[in-house]
Amino acid sequence: MSTVLEIKGLKKNYKTVKALKDLNVKVESGTVFGILGPNGSGKTTTLGIVLGILNPTQGSYSWFENGQKDENRRRIGALLETPNFFPYLDAVKNLRIVAQVKGMDKSTVESRIKEVLKIVNLWGRKDSKFKAFSLGMKQRLAIGSALLNDPEVLVLDEPTNGLDPQGIAEIRSLIREIAAKGKTIIIASHQLDEIEKVCTDVLILKEGVTIRQSKIDELMEEKREIAVSADDMNQLKKVADKSSKVLSSRLEGKRLFIEVQDDVNPAEINKMFFEAGIVLTELRLSKKSLEDQFLEIIG
Repeated sequence: MSTVLEIKGLKKNYKTVKALKDLNVKVESGTVFGILGPNGSGKTTTLGIVLGILNPTQGSYSWFENGQKDENRRRIGALLETPNFFPYLDAVKNLRIVAQVKGMDKSTVESRIKEVLKIVNLWGRKDSKFKAFSLGMKQRLAIGSALLNDPEVLVLDEPTNGLDPQGIAEIRSLIREIAAKGKTIIIASHQLDEIEKVCTDVLILKEGVTIRQSKIDELMEEKREIAVSADDMNQLKKVADKSSKVLSSRLEGKRLFIEVQDDVNPAEINKMFFEAGIVLTELRLSKKSLEDQFLEIIG
């Protein structure tokens, strides 16, 4: 697996504000890489720098192990702002203008526009004016625009921001379909659910500092919880808190959630309570959500 993007010691200051503080990141090819953090954490600043829009205060980045050369941009498609097209032109005409700006081969433009509009599920609305599109359709057209020159990498900043649930679901499905074709996708978002459902890797930022970088699966598997219930919940908690197998416990209504060591399985927990004279009425393995993990990680 080759490295698509490597960031080393990146810093960005805005007068007295330190937006990025010694950022180090590696993005491997074929991944859906999420940059996650609350507003003001440095996500958009990071994308702005690696796309050549902003100058870093210090540090460097390299695309495709080829430094910061302008030729790298031909291999990258990006959507950083609100979709911006000519409102009185239809989808095809707007994409023709994009193709012209990107200097695409005229002989392939029409076929590529058709292909892209089918990918983003807008071919049926190819003759509709942009102003008649819903917000979700506008966002899909913008992603189609970023895909027009068939880039190896797609960079998206808050791609579902402001969309209704249907629009969010459509964009997520589209991102998965694009990723399945082998493209590397970098997504900056403060939406935990979005990162959890579409990304393979995650970088967590807080106030310009890297808090964590890992595979989503690894992050989700780190903290295992087992939910248990019994007739006497108070006694259940007392037994759990005395056990060396239990790292922590919390009582929520009629369930006790216990965090266990990696090598402890549900059967051992069942046996532990049974030997203490407690018959469980419920026992199930429960993974912590990314939201729980995120809040713990950022403190």
